[in-house]
Amino acid sequence: MNNSKSSITELHLEIRSDIIAIASEKRKLSTCSFFKHELKCHGVSNPDSQKIGKKYIAILKNEKKELVWGLCEKLFQDEFLEESLLACQISFSLKKQYELADFEVFERWVLLYVNNWAECDTFCNKVIGEMLFKFPHLVQRVKSWSLSDNLWARRASAVSFIYPAKRNTYVNDQFEIALILLEDSEDMVQKGYGWMLKVLSSTRLQDVFNFVQTYKSRMPRTALRYAIEKMPVELKAEAMKK
Repeated sequence: MNNSKSSITELHLEIRSDIIAIASEKRKLSTCSFFKHELKCHGVSNPDSQKIGKKYIAILKNEKKELVWGLCEKLFQDEFLEESLLACQISFSLKKQYELADFEVFERWVLLYVNNWAECDTFCNKVIGEMLFKFPHLVQRVKSWSLSDNLWARRASAVSFIYPAKRNTYVNDQFEIALILLEDSEDMVQKGYGWMLKVLSSTRLQDVFNFVQTYKSRMPRTALRYAIEKMPVELKAEAMKK
């Protein structure tokens, strides 16, 4: 396949055709009901979308990474949920080939195209999480998203650390992000950093509990409930006290 704009456009049209062929209005309405913000979607289930992704990952196996990134960008641009999630799936399939320069591409996608929690969580959990493991000095760059005017970038700054939280790494950075986002007015951001703290509590229970106790007078209840969800009953009760 020739590495060109026409090749990318043709692949994109093929993918969209495959999606539309199995889309349904019922699935579209069901999917949209899970999102508070306005959403563009075709109406395809996640398992069916994943199958389409696997098909094109196989087709793209021997293509240059630049062509794959071009296709992923094309999938993000029209803002259809299924196409954006395919971009996440396809880009993550190349994780063994990630280089530092790829972060510039990934960051642009986060800041320009991500516009709902599903895209944010899927892309940042996997792709950005993997980049943080490979290139630790990117931690500061991702943390800086917590200061963005873009609510999805702020959520991304937290959910990018979900996998590191599971592995008990970058702990201080996660508490710093939670502190920056502490009083954020957007519930999607509150849920994002609350989720990060909840995952971190599996390995740093006392530290997360201490953080919650210190800042719960300022922490929105949504974030607090997420953060303490996996804690023992007695700690939950203590954390919920005003």
